[in-house]
Amino acid sequence: MLLESYTKEIFRSKCNTQAQSVHCFAHLDQDISEVIPYLNAELGGDAFTREPPSVTFKAHGKLITVHPDKIAINALQDEEEAEKICRWLQSEINDIWERRDEIEPRYAARGQPQLLKVLKLLPTNAQCSKECGQPTCMVLAKLVAEGAKSPEDCPHIEPDNLEQMEQYLAQFEMEV
Repeated sequence: MLLESYTKEIFRSKCNTQAQSVHCFAHLDQDISEVIPYLNAELGGDAFTREPPSVTFKAHGKLITVHPDKIAINALQDEEEAEKICRWLQSEINDIWERRDEIEPRYAARGQPQLLKVLKLLPTNAQCSKECGQPTCMVLAKLVAEGAKSPEDCPHIEPDNLEQMEQYLAQFEMEV
């Protein structure tokens, strides 16, 4: 077991004192530096740094950053939700650490499609009839770039642009 214990620090944003959500730092009692590239490989890090090692990813609808001695989780409902996510992450860290011989560590962030590149391949607003169900082409482009929607959700996309978009998106690890 790599991560045995931690101490939670729950706090409200100093920038927005009216916010209903809380944030959590889990101060780790063990150094977990060595598992961070494996977490990046298994949990799909959106941001990764080598020195000092850290990985940031989304899970349970939260933005989570793992450092060697601390885990930061944002926008939580309450301390109970923080504890639930901390326990899940402790389990993931220990499981991934146990399986590290089976995992190829990743030392780079997972790339993400560029919003403007996706938007340029959609039809111009003049052609848009909002049949995709989104209020604007920009919103659909953002959802496509995040993997929440497919380019085929635009009923007016030109076949050549659809093919270009599919080729462009194929280079990214998308969870649809």
